[in-house]
Amino acid sequence: MEFSPTLKPATLIRRYKRFLADVLTPEGETLTLHCANTGAMTGCATPGDTVWYSTSDNPKRKYPNSWELTQTQNGHWICVNTLRANDLVYEAIEKNVISELSDYDQIRREVGYGKEKSRIDLLLQSKQKVNCYIEVKSVTLLQEDCGYFPDAVTIRGQKHLRELSLIAQQGQRAVLLFAVLHSGVNQVAAAKHIDPDYASLLEQAYHSGVEVICYQADMAENRMVISNKLPFLSMG
Repeated sequence: MEFSPTLKPATLIRRYKRFLADVLTPEGETLTLHCANTGAMTGCATPGDTVWYSTSDNPKRKYPNSWELTQTQNGHWICVNTLRANDLVYEAIEKNVISELSDYDQIRREVGYGKEKSRIDLLLQSKQKVNCYIEVKSVTLLQEDCGYFPDAVTIRGQKHLRELSLIAQQGQRAVLLFAVLHSGVNQVAAAKHIDPDYASLLEQAYHSGVEVICYQADMAENRMVISNKLPFLSMG
C-alpha cells in the first residue's frame, strides 16, 4: 500500500473526544485531525510523538486531515488508522504474501453471514476448496514486547468469535487474522487482563477449529505492507 502523496509529519499535542487530535506542524500551525481509531490507543497517542497524516480532497469533510501513523519517541511505527488493516490484508492475499491463504479464485469483502447478522471482512472462494471466512483485527497494544488484542472491551469482537466458531463447526474454514500494526511487537496474545470474556471466547473458538494467524506490517511515511509472520501465544 502506497501513500500518495507521501504523508505529512506533525507533533501530537493531544487526542480527545475519541475521533479528534490536535497536532503542531513543522511550520508552527495547529491542525485538528480526524482519528478513525475508536479503541483506547494505549501507547499510540503520547503527546510529543510524531504523527503522520493524510489529506483528503473531499470538500464535504469537516476535518480533511486524517491521522494515519504514529512514530513514537523511542522509534516505533504504529498504524492507528484501523481502516487500513483490511486493505493491507486484501493486498497481501492478492500478492500471495500470506501463504496460509493462497490459491483461492476469488476474494469478496464485507459479505453478510452468521446467525447474529454479521459481515465478514474477507471471504475467499474456490471451486476446489471450502469457503474461507476471515475476520481481520488490528493489533497496536504493546506490553513487554507482546502485542495484545483487544485494547478495550469489545462486544463486537466477541460476536465475531461466536460467528467464526459456528463457521468452523459447519466444516468451513474460519480464520482470525491479527494484522500487527506496531513495529515493536514480536508475538501476539489475547488481552485477558483487558477483556476476559473475549479471551475466553477466543480459547473456545481456537478449540472449535478457528485458525489464528498473525502477520506484521512494515511501515513508513510513504508505504505500508504486510511482511513477516509472528507467533500467536495460544491457550493450550
